[in-house]
Amino acid sequence: MNVSQLPIPLLTPTASGAADSKQSKTATAAKDFEALLIGEMLKSVREESDEGWLGGGSDSGSETAFGMAENQFAKAIAGSGGLGLAKTIQRAVERESADHRTPVVPSSTNPIPAL
Repeated sequence: MNVSQLPIPLLTPTASGAADSKQSKTATAAKDFEALLIGEMLKSVREESDEGWLGGGSDSGSETAFGMAENQFAKAIAGSGGLGLAKTIQRAVERESADHRTPVVPSSTNPIPAL
């Protein structure tokens, strides 16, 4: 077997691959942000109550356990659609990104008025 005859895949991303990667990163970041917000809401509910949102005590071990549970619960909620914030954030970021890629060219038919 000759090594020079082995097919070598191209490692350079294509334009559509780069766009898909950017959309994927945007979607992941939006979901992570939504999970963070949901986690903070759960945390504030737990802190407002004397017994926590699951009815447990408030020693340091349970605080840590509840914090970890809240983070996982928030990630699960955001991963399954959540409150809809991730999709809204993703669309806004992608729209803003598309707006910055479009060059602004002044129209010759609508000149800037002289002062």
